[in-house]
Amino acid sequence: MSPLVSELLAKRGIVDTETFLNPQWERDIHDPFLLTDMDRAVGRILAALRGNEKIAIYADYDCDGVPGAALLSDFFGKIGYKNIEVYIPHRDREGYGMHESALKTLSESGVSLIITVDVGTVAVEPIAYANTLGMEVIVTDHHDLQEILPNCVAVINPKRASYPFPHLCGAGTAYKLVQALFIEGRKQAIPEFLAVPLGWEKWLLDLVAIATVADMVSLIGENRALVYFGLMVLRKSPRKGLRALLLALNIRQSELTEDDIGFSIAPRVNAASRMGEPETAFRLLTTQGATEAEHLARHLEELNTKRKSTVAAMVKEAKKRLKQRYALADKVVVLGDTEWKPALAGLAATSLLSGRAGVVCVWGKDGNGVLKGSCRTDGSVSVVELFARARDSLIEYGGHAASGGFSVSHDAVHALPDVLARAFCDIQSTPRPIPEPDLSVSIREIGMALWRDIARLAPFGVGNPKPLLCVSRTVVRAVKLFGKEKNHTEVQCACDESGARVRAFQFFKQPSDFTVVPEEGEVLSVVATLEKDTFRGSSAVALRLVDIAHARS
Repeated sequence: MSPLVSELLAKRGIVDTETFLNPQWERDIHDPFLLTDMDRAVGRILAALRGNEKIAIYADYDCDGVPGAALLSDFFGKIGYKNIEVYIPHRDREGYGMHESALKTLSESGVSLIITVDVGTVAVEPIAYANTLGMEVIVTDHHDLQEILPNCVAVINPKRASYPFPHLCGAGTAYKLVQALFIEGRKQAIPEFLAVPLGWEKWLLDLVAIATVADMVSLIGENRALVYFGLMVLRKSPRKGLRALLLALNIRQSELTEDDIGFSIAPRVNAASRMGEPETAFRLLTTQGATEAEHLARHLEELNTKRKSTVAAMVKEAKKRLKQRYALADKVVVLGDTEWKPALAGLAATSLLSGRAGVVCVWGKDGNGVLKGSCRTDGSVSVVELFARARDSLIEYGGHAASGGFSVSHDAVHALPDVLARAFCDIQSTPRPIPEPDLSVSIREIGMALWRDIARLAPFGVGNPKPLLCVSRTVVRAVKLFGKEKNHTEVQCACDESGARVRAFQFFKQPSDFTVVPEEGEVLSVVATLEKDTFRGSSAVALRLVDIAHARS
């Protein structure tokens, strides 16, 4: 272990360095039967298999629910059980959650048991309705618990007190169910389970890794191990759809990282539901046909391109309204249009927040005529706290500190900008945090040796962010915009003493979005993460800019 790695681990308060740097399956993956209700869920599913009951997998439409649905579908396929159905709600027409119309349809198709993925913890009334239709429900979910849980066979949720690690994502929770089913199925010597090679279920970890990274849960503890081993599986995954997608994106499967999940795979899976076709992403992850895989990969890329152009049009119109209605100093921005898709509102809000401080909310009208929106913040205030103070003006809301969603009535939406602005003022807000670097390095030190040291701490994500490097007193040799829409910034950084240079870049940022606008010839400090520069070869590295400031003395 190099001194640099030791320093980074110490700064993160990591004492057990062996466990952190070298995940081990037997040590780091918990017994699935520690999850409350797991034994009940397993018993009910095995009974359904014996009775050839029709089972429905009811999954959320995002890049947690869809991989989780694919994971359970693969499990049933592997044991040869075909009496199943997969239901993924339409994001625009139905929205998140379990819906009575969908439950009625499933009941009419003969379903007697529903297994949820990434949904169901708060679905008290829908599950009660399912019970009246003669269907039983097993919930696998990871969302926050409420005082009353649904009346169902089992609520498998890592946030229940019995489980030692509360941060699993939805697909990760579904994977624990599969683990438990194999343990009990083999224990009972059920032929269909004994026919599956021991440890086969680890091939499902590619889906768990995709979902865990995409859902931005903490990459510590069990999640770190799941993603660590999941990336190993991903680099060898035989999934034809994934292989076709990676080929289309020019991503080397053998070198795939969590960044490829976060920046390339997850956005395309999510694009399917945002554009009204969640089943396309599910089919991509489960198809066995090479020709279909290529078709689905092309279609998914078309959906993603359409999604980007639709968001760009929203943002263009929103920026016009932003300029007309708000000053740069305004801390709360609320913009909407009944022609905008709520599924794209969060992406538009993120784009509009660039270069501003405070909160940006964007709303649109869904397929049922309901006004729904998304909010993003720079970190100066919690979105959930903001919503809570404006609850009387909202129909419903939820989310996290940095982002959230809401629905609002047609009458209340006109006053929403003022309501949220007052709520913002009532909160004791703090200035936007200035990124604090983990290490100070020079241009001369930036190279593959440094990248290999830093990569020992991977996989990176929430709870284990990429180390921030401060490169002080770097000379700006060139500044340019790149990309089809010229919406990304590249800065050529140099060191006068040695002549060494490094490429620094940031997507979706203009030079004016940084604390100091970089200009050729200036001596500045940059804060950035270190990346492999795949565009320039397997041994090239680059800096991904976080901020640019005046040079530190």
